Amino acid sequence: MDLNEAEKIRYNRQLILPELGLSGQNKLKNAKVLMVGAGGLGCPVLQYLAAAGVGHIGVIDHDLVDESNLHRQILYNHLDIGKNKALVAKEKLSLLNPLVNTDSYSFKLSDENASEIIQNYDLIIDGSDNFKTRYLVNDVCVSLKKPWVFGSIFKFEGQVAIFHPETANTYRDVYPEAPDESTVPNCAEIGVLGILPGLIGLIMANEAIKFICDIGETLLGKLLVYDTLENDFKIYQLAQPKPKIKKRPLKIDKNVATEIEFNDLDQLGNYYLLDIREEWEFEDFNKGGTNIPLNLLPQQLHVLAGEDKIVCCCNYGNKSKIAVKLIKDQYPDKEVYSVKNGIEEC
Repeated sequence: MDLNEAEKIRYNRQLILPELGLSGQNKLKNAKVLMVGAGGLGCPVLQYLAAAGVGHIGVIDHDLVDESNLHRQILYNHLDIGKNKALVAKEKLSLLNPLVNTDSYSFKLSDENASEIIQNYDLIIDGSDNFKTRYLVNDVCVSLKKPWVFGSIFKFEGQVAIFHPETANTYRDVYPEAPDESTVPNCAEIGVLGILPGLIGLIMANEAIKFICDIGETLLGKLLVYDTLENDFKIYQLAQPKPKIKKRPLKIDKNVATEIEFNDLDQLGNYYLLDIREEWEFEDFNKGGTNIPLNLLPQQLHVLAGEDKIVCCCNYGNKSKIAVKLIKDQYPDKEVYSVKNGIEEC
């Protein structure tokens, strides 16, 4: 389902980002995201995903708003004390953005209902505050082959990752077994800086948007750890090396944009090499071709009108994927490729 005029107006500041654009915003509109937990992490995630235009949001939480929540769970106010968080969240999100649909589940995620609920969503985000729920989310996502965004907080430290049973690690790969709940203090026992879940929740929301839109470098197969006291960000690589696969003859489908290894370009025959890095990067090092920086490409697409096969390249293969989308939107019948992993290592 494409954007209507009201949505184009509301999301204008995102639409004009070439990395996201109309294609990315349509992906957000058609995405179905489930937020497990509407507490400290869930509040900022829900607000920013709704504001960004995620078309279908589910929120599950059996807990009630307590006065001690309000210093960090900023979706609520003192008038909400005693009310179910999922129901209040649905009401607040509909006011924030009436163009999105919200499902609320005012009960606890359990072994009995988890599969039935999770199967209806494309991406799961877990902001729960207990290991039982976290391992349940992981195990159901593994069973249903669903990606999920993980986030957790402890005093002044937070963690974020994206797990996917088909393309990266699972939570159990990193933490095989849950610790004894009695040995792990919760926020009520040790406290939490109110800003921390906001910071970590925003990173979770950002990762969800990048994952849905297939832009940028996500935390898929990685673990981010942020120490707020020391302003220290660390990212740990979790994904195991993938086994090497023998090269097969390149199958070309002119209707589908694809990635291609730089060493396989000769299989294309005649092609137009488009380097979309900055001018100074091109001058410093290049593999030939024509240089049109990505930010100038939307205004220069006419230059490509006479080319049948176009290969886009950048340093690491991320920005060239954006260029492919821009070109395919303008010229859907052309063969357009992105150099996999870029030309930095070629």
